[in-house]
Amino acid sequence: MKKILLGLALAALAAPAPGQLATPNPAGLTYGHVHLNVSDIERHKRIWVEYFNGVVVEKGPLTAVRLPNMLVALTERAPSMGSRETVMDHFGFKVRDIERFLEKWSAAGYEVGRVFTGAEGQTNAYVMLPDEVYVELQEDQSLHVEIMGYHMHFLTPGHEGLLEWYTEVFGLEVRPRGSIATTTNTPGMNLSFGASEQERHATEGAAIDHIGFEFEDLEAFCKQLEARGIEFDVPYREIPSIELKTALITDPAGVRIELTEGYDEY
Repeated sequence: MKKILLGLALAALAAPAPGQLATPNPAGLTYGHVHLNVSDIERHKRIWVEYFNGVVVEKGPLTAVRLPNMLVALTERAPSMGSRETVMDHFGFKVRDIERFLEKWSAAGYEVGRVFTGAEGQTNAYVMLPDEVYVELQEDQSLHVEIMGYHMHFLTPGHEGLLEWYTEVFGLEVRPRGSIATTTNTPGMNLSFGASEQERHATEGAAIDHIGFEFEDLEAFCKQLEARGIEFDVPYREIPSIELKTALITDPAGVRIELTEGYDEY
């Protein structure tokens, strides 16, 4: 019995704590966050806590919701457009019991979109949050938590070139996700790239304003980007009021990307 209890204790110590980011890769990179512009920040906080099991974290002027594999940062600003009009179409979660989630979601009057068999053969569904934040759910009954961040989905006419840019800039490899061939993985998050027949808008000011990657040594990575000629919208800086080091770039399709160091401590 003592051996069993010791084994359980060791397993608990080894398991990732709820809400923390995934372990960085050898280059010191992991997925960080999604930043939303929302018209009612209190409403979004309630939704992310009640339906997605998030934990609200507030540091200085920054409000974020901590979830397994990612954070959702919130700025109270009416978005210029919904995410489906931009290159960053939606982001997705794995859910242990999708039927239970959708029943609770629809009972509260929130919009449920298409329910279908997804690229990996599981039950998937789309839900729309206030401010036209589009989210995909995929059932995974083996999850050790109820829900966790899983993928970001870009849609653009030049999706293959955009995938190549991400793999080159962030040192990633192309790895199919089910029937979707044009995807790559960062620790904690899949990045999927799909074709769009029409040009889509850049993300600045939209419901999904930007996405983010977390680094163990952000300053060193920014110096690597500078050496390669990558232009910064906001250069490397330290912001003590929110306990973050940060920089901002934009990908060739117009998706803003915040590079951070410090979100893993939130």
